[in-house]
Parts: sequence; structure tokens; C-alpha cells
Amino acid sequence: MKEQIARDLLKIGAVFFRPDEPFTWASGIQSPVYCDNRLTLSSPQVRSHVESGLEKLVRVHYPEAQVIMGTSTAGIAHAAITAHLLGLSMGYVRTGAKDHGRRNQIEGRLEPGQKVVVVEDLISTAGSVLEVVEILREAGAEVLGVVSIFTYGMRKGLDRLKKAGVTNYSLTDFDTIARIAAEEGYIRPEDVRRLIAFRDNPNDESWKGAAL
Repeated sequence: MKEQIARDLLKIGAVFFRPDEPFTWASGIQSPVYCDNRLTLSSPQVRSHVESGLEKLVRVHYPEAQVIMGTSTAGIAHAAITAHLLGLSMGYVRTGAKDHGRRNQIEGRLEPGQKVVVVEDLISTAGSVLEVVEILREAGAEVLGVVSIFTYGMRKGLDRLKKAGVTNYSLTDFDTIARIAAEEGYIRPEDVRRLIAFRDNPNDESWKGAAL
């Protein structure tokens, strides 16, 4: 599955390599790589692979799940389709409450004590998804864990998830995408080591100025 999803993301142009004009994440990290999983929604074949993969992750790792909750906004569509395949209730979580109407942070019906799985599109430092987990816990939900399309596997993210007692299962990961990208000619084989170095230490910006 990891290789299939990695190939899918590369095929539809969802993975961007741009060391000369690095992307700035919400966390402030400058990255030579950006993964736009929203593009999977525009490809029926890839979307099918992704959603059936997420369904399988939930069935295998969280069989007692009662509710699927998406992260706002990138996780909402994936959560909706996954919940539909599973025949489960679905909702989504805002990291900030609305300033009008009912001022909800959690949209959809959620009863205290219900067992929830969070659907996220990607995980880097894990800050956003853990904020969603905390909101759900404060609402009385039992958060079983997280499923996601892609993870960078960054140490900061792994440490944060562990400290919060949250498990995550991803369809693919940064190492797999870097390897497949080199095998299929998207990047040079020698670039893989530099990309992995970025993953291991995002504060080391020695990759800047080098073309991938």
C-alpha cells in the first residue's frame, strides 16, 4: 500500500520538490517538499485507492470505532468518504470556534464516551492533529487514534504523538515517496539522502540552493 499510494501521489503531481523556493509550513518550517493531498480528490482512481486504504486502516487498527472525525479543512472530504465506506457517523473539527451561529468547534453529532478515529491528510510536526484530538477529548470522546494519507515521520511529530498517547497509521510516508521518486525519475538518486536529512533535522537548511 505504501508504494501504491506514493506512486499515486507522484503521478497526479501532488508532491512538489522546490528547494530553490522552499515552502513555508504553518509551523514556520521551510521545506523543499510539499504534499498537496487535496489533489487526490480530483482523480477518481487515486481517490478510490486512498479512501479504501483509509477504510482498511480503520478496520484493522480501530475496529471498535463509532465515529470518524475529519480535521478542518483538508481531512473533511476524506473523513466523509471513509465514514461512508465504514457505515459510521462522521463529523469534523475546527481548530478555532466559529464566531457566529452556534459557534461550534465540532460539527456533526458526537456523544460523550463515543469512540472516535481522526482522519488527517498529512502529519509533519503533529501540532494540528493533536489540537483536534484535545478538542475531542475535552468534549468527552474516547479518541482511539489517527489515520492519515501521508506522514513525514519527523522526530518532533513522533515525539508529540507519543507524549499525547496518540497512535497514527499512514497510507504512505516521506521515505517511501523519496525512494519511489528517485526510482521513477522525478528526482536524482543522490537527492534522496538530502531529503532524508531534511526529514531528520528540518532546522538544517543545507539543502537550500541545490536543485532537485
